[in-house]
Amino acid sequence: MQRHHAKRVEIIIEEPMSRRLTQTLTEAGVTGFTVLSVHGGSGRSGVWTREGQISGGMVAVVCIIRPERLDGLLEAIFEVVERHIGVVSVTDCEVLRAERF
Repeated sequence: MQRHHAKRVEIIIEEPMSRRLTQTLTEAGVTGFTVLSVHGGSGRSGVWTREGQISGGMVAVVCIIRPERLDGLLEAIFEVVERHIGVVSVTDCEVLRAERF
């Protein structure tokens, strides 16, 4: 079975910003994404839980794109996250049905 190189982009962001972020992804041409609840974690401010968050907590937004679209997508994402709590990570991955991305 043929595998195709792709990029997995994951953004951890405050839940109230998730609608703006997913709209930005759609406008940038992303055809699919997944939004997952984040129950807690640890960062520069220490350990936190969803229950302790005033803003409604954090979510993880995950999408997979073709490598040649990465730079433009990251620029669009950065405009959303640069003034908010958030982490953006990019990893290499492989997909089986490249036409879906």
